[in-house]
Amino acid sequence: MKLHIREFAKLTGVSVRTLHYYDEIGLLKPSYVDEQNGYRFYDEQSLQRMQEILFYRELDFPLKSISDILSSPEYDKQRALGEQKHLLELKMKRLGRLINALEGAMKGEKMSMNVFDNSEFEAQREKYAKEAKERWGGTAAYKESAEKTAGYDKDKWKEINSAMDGIIGEFAECARSGAKPSDPSAQAIVKKWQDFISENYYACTKEILAGLGEMYAADERFMENIDKQGKGTAVFMSEAIKFYCK
Repeated sequence: MKLHIREFAKLTGVSVRTLHYYDEIGLLKPSYVDEQNGYRFYDEQSLQRMQEILFYRELDFPLKSISDILSSPEYDKQRALGEQKHLLELKMKRLGRLINALEGAMKGEKMSMNVFDNSEFEAQREKYAKEAKERWGGTAAYKESAEKTAGYDKDKWKEINSAMDGIIGEFAECARSGAKPSDPSAQAIVKKWQDFISENYYACTKEILAGLGEMYAADERFMENIDKQGKGTAVFMSEAIKFYCK
């Protein structure tokens, strides 16, 4: 799929001016820009990213927060969809309360002002939005990652994700073999993981790597994703990184 900016705007329901602005702030860049006439074109990957942006816009996320979330090196689309679903369910529950209250008011019933309370949704949205910002926003690593990954196309992301799964698979196999996190075999995979992050995202210092290692075992969502390669992989990976970074 290759769509001119006007075609893409019509398909997604946003204005051409909005697409120009998204390009300017780095939220959604065209997949291709004609050097001769400056025309912008968008592909299937652009459409998928726009769908994610529109979901967050529907949930009233600021554009900066959306950019922080989508550009995070640890962005997990499936996890994000789950978070969005939860927030939309909260929003739907509130709308249901408002509709019921409105129907009651039409019948002359007294309406409680509590139906306008949106604090639960706001709290969950803020918690989710701050998570990416606190981990990555404003850091040199985050900025480097955003700049480096801006030009990645669908094939590049496929290559990166495949390589990532492969290295995590090596951690899983190493753990199944009975090796200890401190063993040379495990430490070699940690070095490979560090080099992979540096090559594809940002300069991964031992300090940054140590923080990532702690997160892999402390955050249930990361643990669940990593452990798809084998139960206990996240903890093994975390312990191997911890030893490596000493």
